Amino acid sequence: MVLLFIICLFACKKENFTNSTAAILNTSVDSLHFDTVFTSTGSVSQVFTIVNGNNKAIRINSVSLRGGAASPFKINVDGIPGPDVTNLEIAGNDSVYVFVTAMINPTTAQLPFIIRDSIEITYNGNKKSVQLDAFGRNAHFLRNTKITTSETWSDDLPYVIIGALTVDTNAVLTINRGCRIFLHADAPFMINGTLLVNGEKEDSARVVFSSDRLDDPYRDFPAGYPGIIFNESSSNSVLNYTSINNAYQAIVVLEPSAGTKLTLNQVVIDNAYDAGIIGINSTINATNLLISNCGKNLVLVKGGNYNFTHFTSVAYSNNFIQHSDPVLIATDYLGTLVRPLNAVFRNCIFWGEQNGLVPNEVVISKQSSAGSVLFDQVLWRVQSNPANTTINAAINNQFPLFDSTGFSYRKFRLTDNSPAKNKGISTAVNLDLEGNPRPVGLPDLGAFEKQ
Repeated sequence: MVLLFIICLFACKKENFTNSTAAILNTSVDSLHFDTVFTSTGSVSQVFTIVNGNNKAIRINSVSLRGGAASPFKINVDGIPGPDVTNLEIAGNDSVYVFVTAMINPTTAQLPFIIRDSIEITYNGNKKSVQLDAFGRNAHFLRNTKITTSETWSDDLPYVIIGALTVDTNAVLTINRGCRIFLHADAPFMINGTLLVNGEKEDSARVVFSSDRLDDPYRDFPAGYPGIIFNESSSNSVLNYTSINNAYQAIVVLEPSAGTKLTLNQVVIDNAYDAGIIGINSTINATNLLISNCGKNLVLVKGGNYNFTHFTSVAYSNNFIQHSDPVLIATDYLGTLVRPLNAVFRNCIFWGEQNGLVPNEVVISKQSSAGSVLFDQVLWRVQSNPANTTINAAINNQFPLFDSTGFSYRKFRLTDNSPAKNKGISTAVNLDLEGNPRPVGLPDLGAFEKQ
């Protein structure tokens, strides 16, 4: 009789388990973020639960840390240490606890800013993951941040942006010399108020925006983060000696504002996947601007007011972006909306790879006679001069003789024999992109002055 009871007991227990793929386990979170800024070797723990909402029990094949024993994260599942916990049972309508610890030394220079791993749960032919991330190096970490009062950033530590950063209406964000801003893939830098960037000419003193992926090969990938967006309410933003690298759309400027909406001085925009600058019926003044190797370098639509002096816009295909769009596109319309387009391009170079897909690197399209577009002393690659424009002295289809046609922006300096040398008209701009002096006489075309 006792033997029969034991057999029945085990038979009943077996029947209380389900191996159906339709029996789903849930976790209390989909991701864990370790937001503590470590100042010494860090040991920070968090916990989540694996929940069985079914009436029958489920056997979990494994709860595994994907990075294995080398991961900076450690796990413990209901008292059993990882990195791989197997053959775990969860009763019906019950749960188990998973403790996760981040063990990080933030002074280790080779660590990325954000350490990532994941926990994989396998059961009944199903898989479920919980994503992990922690701060790996000392920095100012800002996650989904709104700046509501004016503030200033200094270069004591890098700034790592995770999720959107928004400068609120009437707030001013000032970024001083030498700051490095690293943005995550989900991190648009949105300006509803004012952005003032005070970089200086030395390489170490420029302000740099780039992706937070610093590991090979990702450090050179375009579209690493959305870009800087100057929304409708923004006004009077100024960027001095600034580099914006590897964005999706490096700068987007929406609609006009009182005064000049955006001023760019000695700015480099490089390797943006979709566009270097998109201006939509806005106001931009730029001197010594270089836009290089973007999907579309400069796009101005639905009119606006623009002034570009000593501007180099140049693009070559690379491993990530095929040069298939003109380096300048300007229209006075967007869909059915038409606004006057007023633009002056003075002492500029517009160039793309020879024998490429783009016969005309400058395209101007207007649906209204309002406004005017002036090209004053330019060198460009075109099959025919752009329509709807006034042109004062253009050098057509003469290779600018850059130092090199490589991908680095510094390769677009001019050589001694460049046809762009001494072909500009005198302006009030007495420095070049790198802060070098321009001569009292005729300057060179483009952002660089041959020294």
